[in-house]
Amino acid sequence: MGYIGNQFNSNFSSLAKQDITGNGGTGYTLSTAVANANEIEVFVNNVRQEPAVAYNVSGTTLTMTGNVASTDDFYVVYQGKAVQTTTPSPASVTAAMLAQGAAGSYLGDATQLGNIIRVHEKELNTSVTVAANTNGMCAGPLTVASGVTVTVSAGATLVVA
Repeated sequence: MGYIGNQFNSNFSSLAKQDITGNGGTGYTLSTAVANANEIEVFVNNVRQEPAVAYNVSGTTLTMTGNVASTDDFYVVYQGKAVQTTTPSPASVTAAMLAQGAAGSYLGDATQLGNIIRVHEKELNTSVTVAANTNGMCAGPLTVASGVTVTVSAGATLVVA
C-alpha cells in the first residue's frame, strides 16, 4: 500500500569526543569551534572541570586555568555539536524562501507546472494545460469553476487524488 508523508525513523544523536594531549601548559586547540564554555565538557583524569572556572573557550581556543601534564587523561565532550532537525511552524515558509525548480521544494498554485509539490486552492479558477511528457497532480476535493477547462495533452498524466 502506498504511503504519503514522512517515513517513521528511529533517530539518535551522539556526542563527539576529542582526546587532547597535555603539553604542560594551559592553551589547546579544539577540533570544532564552540560559542561558549557550556557547549563542551572538559575532563582531566576523568574529573569533569567546571565551565568558566577551570576553563574558558573562544572559538577553537581552549584555555585551562591550570596546567595539564602530558601524563594526564585529558579530553573534551562536545555538548553543543549534536545536530538537530527543526520543523518550521505551519505557514512560516513562503514560496519566495524556496529555490524554484528544486525537486520537491516549490510551493505554488495549480497553474504552475514543472514542479513536483504544489499547494492549491480547492477550486480551479484558471484554465490549465498539462503539457506532453509532464505529470500533474492535485488533491481533492477539487471543483472546476464554470467556463474553466483542464486539458491533458497526449503523453501527459493528470492524477486527481
